[in-house]
Amino acid sequence: MSPLLKQRIELLSQAALQDDLRQAMHGIEKESLRIDAQGTLSQQPHPPAWGSALTHPSITTDYSEALVELITPVTGDIDELFGELDRIHRFVYSELGDELLWTESMPCILPARDDDIPIAWYGTSNVGMLKHVYRRGLAVRYGKPMQCIAGIHYNFSLAPGLWQALQRQDGDARSAQDYQSERYVALIRNFRRYAWLLMYLFGASPALCASFLQGREHQLQPLGDKGLYLPHATSLRMSDLGYNNDAQSGLSVCYNSLESYIASMRKAISLPYPRYAELGTHDADGRWQQLNTNLLQIENEFYSSIRPKRVTRSGEKPVQALAERGVEYVEVRCLDIDPFLPLGIEPATAYFLDSFLLFCALAESPAMSDEECRTSSENFDLTVMRGREPGLQLTRKGQPCELLTWGEHLLDNMAACAALLDQAHGTHAYSDSLARQRAKLQDPALTPSARVLAAIHEQGDSFFRFAMDQSENHRDHFRSRPLSDAEQQHFSELARQSLADQLALEQGDTLDFDTYVARYLAQ
Repeated sequence: MSPLLKQRIELLSQAALQDDLRQAMHGIEKESLRIDAQGTLSQQPHPPAWGSALTHPSITTDYSEALVELITPVTGDIDELFGELDRIHRFVYSELGDELLWTESMPCILPARDDDIPIAWYGTSNVGMLKHVYRRGLAVRYGKPMQCIAGIHYNFSLAPGLWQALQRQDGDARSAQDYQSERYVALIRNFRRYAWLLMYLFGASPALCASFLQGREHQLQPLGDKGLYLPHATSLRMSDLGYNNDAQSGLSVCYNSLESYIASMRKAISLPYPRYAELGTHDADGRWQQLNTNLLQIENEFYSSIRPKRVTRSGEKPVQALAERGVEYVEVRCLDIDPFLPLGIEPATAYFLDSFLLFCALAESPAMSDEECRTSSENFDLTVMRGREPGLQLTRKGQPCELLTWGEHLLDNMAACAALLDQAHGTHAYSDSLARQRAKLQDPALTPSARVLAAIHEQGDSFFRFAMDQSENHRDHFRSRPLSDAEQQHFSELARQSLADQLALEQGDTLDFDTYVARYLAQ
């Protein structure tokens, strides 16, 4: 352990800071595709009983009308976090009819024509149409299949009091907001250095349905009649077969300060891009098909494994919120859905992520050179495509290093962070979770990606049959445990209120949509 990391851990071990350690906040956003009984993408609209996808606090959609996103409230208690995610699932299944939620990150059987993948609809209000047109833009820029990939986002923040204690120890004279923001950006730099470890430990998409790559070149191997895979892959979702983006490949986003990140984003949002300019903002029938013709329509179009975040006000752009009020939390975006878990994620993963993110926050995090940015990206890419390959070498400090050796070293350094969290919470859950991950380094067969391939093999090498069986099992799991009458009524009332809120937005608009878009983009 480095002297600086040791010094910071000793500070946070003090009794006066235990309450601040317990006040770390968490939130989960979990995406799933709705499918019909045959395993094909649902063509049905967002179920009205779920409420409005625009205004419901817990049940919305991402890209496709069939890509539901379930959002927990923010909480400091991990058991409460998963309890709420479970209740949301149970309500969703109670109003899902004959449909299922697909339990894989990579899509189910997709239609032969892109036009048959429905784009999410949010009503006729200006804010709803903005969300819809943005998704039309994703369709014309990248194609619809890519936008049907599902994942889990993990939101995490440390208590302001903890940052303030660290600032006093550092003797830093900046404002509390500026110090906190820069330390979150330092966390992000370390995350980029070490995120390959998360792909090895939690990647769960080594295979996919061949319909996802119809008409595209690839180097995957056949798996049964209708599947494709790579034998040592961990997360094809996070490879260039998943969130690939040729236009963004040359985009250099700098995380060496909040200011440089904001400048990178603003440049990308305002940089004209010839291919998108050829498409224009409107189609041949005069309908909006993208918000603008720049490299990014809005910041959310930038695909990243982690983002600095700040809760936005109504109509406010994310980058503007960061510029004015600083970083409030980070959003980890690289987690696959674990098809063996009904919720797609389990508490042990959250305990490990907390230890990992605390380590990223406390460890040294020097500025990243262009070379380190490149090698960090290469380490990530190697792990998602070949992570379980025996003897795989990554690049550490400019030198080759075996993945498993480096992984053990990181877990050794994280152990003190796990112990710190155990002490604050009066538990062994953080250290126990770290031990479970260490076992995966010692035996790659324990990783979710290896287990997925083993289970597919048991199903006659049918990716589809494995995924359908898991989807049906998880449906039965939730439907066998209906909500209480009071809980069901609570969620039904949230749905009714969200529909009323959407109607109020639609009736309250005073601007025409063209003017609304112009004002939004001008921020």
